[in-house]
Amino acid sequence: MASEKQNATPLPQNGGYPMHTYDDLRALFCTYIHAESSQKLIRKAYEYAALKHEGQKRKSGEDYIHHPIEVAYILAQLHSGPATIAAGLLHDVVEDTDATIEGIEEMFGEDVAKIVDSLTKIQRMKLSRLTAEDFEAEDHRKIFLGMARDVRVIIVKLADRLHNMRTLDSLSAERKAALSKETLEVFTPIAHRLGMYTVQSELEDLCLKYTQPERYQSILALVNERFENRKHSLESLKKRIADIMLDQGIKVRMESRVKSIYSIYRKMYQKGHSFDEIYDVLAIRIITETVMNCYEILGIIHSTYKPIPGRFKDYIAMPKTNMYQSLHTSIVAGDGQVYEIQIRTEEMDQIAEEGIAAHWKYKEGNHYNAKEEQKEIEENLHWFRDFVSLSGEQKDGTASEYMASLTNDIFGANVYVFTPLGKVVALPDGSTTLDFAYKIHTKVGDSAVGAVVNGVGVPLNTVLKTGDVCEIRTSKSAPGPNDSWLDIAKTASAKGHIRRALQRRDAALIREEKIRQGKQSLLDSFKAQNVEEADALKMLDSELLRNEYHFQDIDDLFVMVAGKNPAPSAVLDLLRIKKKTPEIDLRKVKKPVYNDRCPVHVAGGSSSMAISLAHCCNPIPGDAIVGYITKGKGITVHRANCPNVSATRRLIPVDWKDDLGIATYPVDIEIYANDRPNLVAEILQKIAAKSVGVSDLKAHLIQETMNDVFSLTIAVPDSKVLNDLFGDLLGLKGVYSIKRVTH
Repeated sequence: MASEKQNATPLPQNGGYPMHTYDDLRALFCTYIHAESSQKLIRKAYEYAALKHEGQKRKSGEDYIHHPIEVAYILAQLHSGPATIAAGLLHDVVEDTDATIEGIEEMFGEDVAKIVDSLTKIQRMKLSRLTAEDFEAEDHRKIFLGMARDVRVIIVKLADRLHNMRTLDSLSAERKAALSKETLEVFTPIAHRLGMYTVQSELEDLCLKYTQPERYQSILALVNERFENRKHSLESLKKRIADIMLDQGIKVRMESRVKSIYSIYRKMYQKGHSFDEIYDVLAIRIITETVMNCYEILGIIHSTYKPIPGRFKDYIAMPKTNMYQSLHTSIVAGDGQVYEIQIRTEEMDQIAEEGIAAHWKYKEGNHYNAKEEQKEIEENLHWFRDFVSLSGEQKDGTASEYMASLTNDIFGANVYVFTPLGKVVALPDGSTTLDFAYKIHTKVGDSAVGAVVNGVGVPLNTVLKTGDVCEIRTSKSAPGPNDSWLDIAKTASAKGHIRRALQRRDAALIREEKIRQGKQSLLDSFKAQNVEEADALKMLDSELLRNEYHFQDIDDLFVMVAGKNPAPSAVLDLLRIKKKTPEIDLRKVKKPVYNDRCPVHVAGGSSSMAISLAHCCNPIPGDAIVGYITKGKGITVHRANCPNVSATRRLIPVDWKDDLGIATYPVDIEIYANDRPNLVAEILQKIAAKSVGVSDLKAHLIQETMNDVFSLTIAVPDSKVLNDLFGDLLGLKGVYSIKRVTH
């Protein structure tokens, strides 16, 4: 037997909404909350909120308490639990009165207090500022982080925003636009993903009404005109279908559905369709008892009316990520009019309208557990699990990266791919098998070497489409992420994982280089004291040094020495004093004449004259040099263009010796570059290829140009090697300038 729901006007003709009282609220929640203790909790929350908000007024002039009552009423319409309704009544008391979270917890319990605390923190983000520049990603990230902790926080916040949007008339046009923009950016996407169509569509329509009132009114007029013109045709079609179902013994009820104003707006102004090209403005919703009935009804409809090719969608077999299920088809009625037909069960209809609020309606009894509800939601709404996971990892990236991941990877995930075991993975358009791999698990992505899509082996850059069955091939010996993967991956989350893997690899290469430098520096120092390498390594791996410098592995000591803390001489001194090692007791070694080791000679100078290389400009063999006479300290050798000696008269000619041996000399350089992944590793590889050591490496950002500067201290034998190295480094992508540094 068929029953019909009375049709209503497709959209309200005015902005008026009924103002509810606490008695209205109580009458509503008492229809499903029967426990006296739960009813008393809500009553107590109302009385406390009324007391705290006493004397406060809204912009529109009514008492402030009406706002929390309306929020609670919306929550009760969604069959929320008593703690959620109580939190809705109390959601502004900490922010706007002298109430405290501690006081809320004492009076209403930990569960209510946690929800109110999260809502208060979100409220303090100074939402909805007046200028477009103020809609910062950081503010939006904090809102989502607050909502990710407990799904009930999202429900209350959506109810709060819905009532605020219903009552914007008393605000300025600028304020209306700001609130509408934020609602579209932050709240409607999450309402959509939660399947809360009723809340989502009303929020979107209100946003359009306040941001583009002329287009809103124009579309509203077109919809009402079509509804009036087709009212008789629509009723005739419904009656015919009802009669057929009655003959077939299938129990159904039917509703007329009018497409939301905002959905029509998007098709007309964002996708370029005319109003007449939108077939699903008017739809008939057939609601039945079982899934089998749904498919039976579909067959009957298609055998009775001509279906439009390409318009059939089976969301029962393949639900949307917000759990939406229904059969959609478009038919040509007997009078030539086109209508969309939606077929679903009662449970599907509730979930389609209210989303998680319908599926997890409050079930009275002692077994209700908010944590279990949260866990169950994460298990059933895979995107919400990703949302919680992404929000928990948000410290790894910037607010902009977080919002990009949220907007693209979660809210924009409309491609549904299957694992071999039948699990559905939602991805945004253009996603590749590499994105799929990282969606499964970070380790799967890092070790991926290929994929199998629909039984055929494919590379990692293969773009996936809805319905594909994908399996990732992995290998323990896989080389892992490289720079090209950043171009292959399309999702922000996969790119983030790849960047972090590349950063870890760069850090490992830098550490490896420091280990090499520190080890070589120590071995050179030991060699100068006639200590063989094997003996030196044995001395270095001692408890004495471990206790003094607090390292676990000898490689850690090498890294410390590369950073000049401690210096090799300090290590030698410690071993010599504590261990009395005669082989390296420098007090028993005759010191060489300094000038014999100096690579510079002075024309006509005394062999006993002290000569040293200046630390300000670090001259190296091949540089044009001059000597600077320092009273009582001998001669300091500078580069000829060193600004520290350009204006002095106490200069003396000096030259590099012909036989310089195999010594190396420190040079401070700065590399200017547009930073990119793996750049540091490539710089170190170029330096190592020239057998040049690096004893220090730092990086900082130039705020004016947003480019990076890498400061290094390297050890080279002469200027030719240095110039060759400069040429190699300038050949790297992103490097645009290198210079020697004078202090």
